[in-house]
Amino acid sequence: MVNENKIPRHVSIILDGNGRWAQKRERERTYGHRIGAKNVKKIVQAAAHRGIHCLTLYAFSTENWKRPAPEVKFLMHLFKDYLISQLRELVKDNVQVHIIGDVSVLSKSLQEGIRNCEKDTATNDGLILNVAINYGGRSELVRAIKHMAADVKADSLELSDISEEIVSKYLYPSASSDVDLFIRTGGDIRISNFLLWQISYSELYFTPVLWPDFTEEELDKALEWFAGRDRRFGGLTEEHS
Repeated sequence: MVNENKIPRHVSIILDGNGRWAQKRERERTYGHRIGAKNVKKIVQAAAHRGIHCLTLYAFSTENWKRPAPEVKFLMHLFKDYLISQLRELVKDNVQVHIIGDVSVLSKSLQEGIRNCEKDTATNDGLILNVAINYGGRSELVRAIKHMAADVKADSLELSDISEEIVSKYLYPSASSDVDLFIRTGGDIRISNFLLWQISYSELYFTPVLWPDFTEEELDKALEWFAGRDRRFGGLTEEHS
C-alpha cells in the first residue's frame, strides 16, 4: 500500500522499450509503439487517482529523428491518432494536457491537434500531464538562455537578478517544477537528456520492465520505493548528523 503522505508531487517517465517489446514477439517495432501509446492513458489515469500533481512523459526526443525514416513517420502519425486523440478524452478525468518541446518542426496537422488538445483540457484543474515531443533537456536550457538574453537586451531583466528561480521561470512552464521521482522503463540506466534542470535532486528509479508492460502495479512499486527514500537534498537528517 502506497503511503499517501509520501506521494511525489512531480513524476517524470522515459517510456522506453516499445520496439524491443514488439521484437520479442516477432512483430514490427511499430506494433510496440502502438501498444505503448495505448498504455499511456492507463498510467495517466492511475497517476491521477494516486494524487500525483504533475506527470511528464518522454515520448520523442530531439535525438529520435536519427531513427529510420519509416519509424519516425509512423511515430508522428501515432502522436496524432493515439496520443492526441486519447489524451483529449482525459478531459473527463480532469487532466490538463501540455505538449513540451519544439513543436514548430512538426506537421501542421499535428500542431493543430496539439493546440486543440491543450485548449480542450485548459480549464481542468487535476493532474497536469506534460508529453515531451521533439524535446531535449539541453535544447530547453538553450531556449531559456536565449529568452533571458533577449529580455536583458530589452532591459526587462537585470543581469544581476538572474537566479535559479528566474531560470526556472524560463523553462516550459507546465514542467518547470523540480521532479521528485524519475522513472525509466526498459532497463537502460541513463537519463537521456530529459529534464536536466528539473531532475537535479530527483530520486532515480530504473526498471527492466518494458513500457508496454508497465502496469499500475509497476507504478505502485516505484511509488513505494520512493516513499522509502531518505531525501536529504545535500544536507543531513537527524539520523545522519
